[in-house]
Amino acid sequence: MNDYGVLTAPDTLRLERLLPGPIERIWQYLTDSDKRAKWLATGKVEQHVGGKVDHTFRNSELSPENDIPPPKYSSCAGDVPMLGKVTACEPLRLLSYIWNVGSAEESEVSFELEQQQDQVKLTVTHRRLNNAEERLSVAGGWHTHLNILRDILQGKTPQGFWRVHTQLEKEYSERLAS
Repeated sequence: MNDYGVLTAPDTLRLERLLPGPIERIWQYLTDSDKRAKWLATGKVEQHVGGKVDHTFRNSELSPENDIPPPKYSSCAGDVPMLGKVTACEPLRLLSYIWNVGSAEESEVSFELEQQQDQVKLTVTHRRLNNAEERLSVAGGWHTHLNILRDILQGKTPQGFWRVHTQLEKEYSERLAS
């Protein structure tokens, strides 16, 4: 399995990871605020269609490195809120929600889980990414966040979010251009 995301349509990015199970554990890291805060964002996800999603990102705090965002992402220092709305919820299998609901950057992300022996295949699909700069940022972001999740589940210390994201964004600028 390749860690890099791929475009499955001009506005759709898909990434996959094999994670140590069981599937119930991975579901908790998607839906429980305290667990999700370790790799993505804290906040509520109401597990029903139409439910509210209220995330607060603190990307600089996802690693002991506590790195700061590069100038391009200076607005992402500290708490960064994101509101959403659940569009699909099938516990232990599928969670989808609108990302940045009501904004010009509104998009949709889906998390699909599939048990594979003692591991879980997590597929993240982010749709409605309408411009190239947004696709690069989202690709680097999901790749970094998913690496942090995998590290945590494997008992490893994750690298600094912004340092990794900056490098991955450069790599994705070449990968997604072709």
